[in-house]
Amino acid sequence: MFTIGDFARHGRVSVRMLRHYDATGLLHPAHVDPATGYRHYTAAQLARLNRIIALKDLGFTLQQVHAIVDDKVGPEELRGMLRLRRAELESAIAAAGARLTQVEARLRAIESEGHMPTNDVVLKSLPSVRVAELTATAASYQPEDIGPVIGPLYDELFRRLDAAGITPTGPGVAYYEDAPEGGGRISVHAAVQVSAPLQDGAVRILDLPAVDRAATIVHHGSMDTVLPTAQALAHWIDANGCRSTGYPREVNLECPDDRDDWVTELQAPVIPA
Repeated sequence: MFTIGDFARHGRVSVRMLRHYDATGLLHPAHVDPATGYRHYTAAQLARLNRIIALKDLGFTLQQVHAIVDDKVGPEELRGMLRLRRAELESAIAAAGARLTQVEARLRAIESEGHMPTNDVVLKSLPSVRVAELTATAASYQPEDIGPVIGPLYDELFRRLDAAGITPTGPGVAYYEDAPEGGGRISVHAAVQVSAPLQDGAVRILDLPAVDRAATIVHHGSMDTVLPTAQALAHWIDANGCRSTGYPREVNLECPDDRDDWVTELQAPVIPA
């Protein structure tokens, strides 16, 4: 048997933690000396300790840990539970990272107030373009709501085009509209230029109408960081006597694997104010 200090060292935990686990019933000593009150543990108890620590570190409450370890969950079932919990935590980490990216984009927009590079905006007409598209609905126009919708849409769009033997002939074109159900929801259109007959099949193929006048600006980097560029475009529209008539289109000029190297043109339809 091991003293509580020796067992703590072998288990890589603190003596205080072992005392707490004893008090809460999670891990009792194998033997307590009736005369001295000294706790003693066996090496076999390391297995239970490992389960307790792993479950606690993955975010389970002590009550949940108690229920799991007392059910004598086998190694395979426990591994399955831990994999599921790990996936949940990885998803939470990804969501927190996305929120941090949006915070950084807002900070950059604040820092650039008063000196946004509106000289990079070009006013031009846009020709009609034929695209294949899939559509879904996002909760709002905020990047954290658009991103999780448009990414899978493009994945599915290219899968269906490949299955149909349709090859894209130009860049992707994402565009947005207010959803029919209202409530601030957005219809997200993930589209790519094609040369194919008009149809409503596995994918919808349609002609996006020409735009007489659009204020355009090129954004370099991930679309998660587009806010300062989009607001520079808004400043130009306001300063040049124009009024927006819809959400800007996003034309993917370059989309390498590294999202930080993306090049996207924002095309905002405008009319004289």
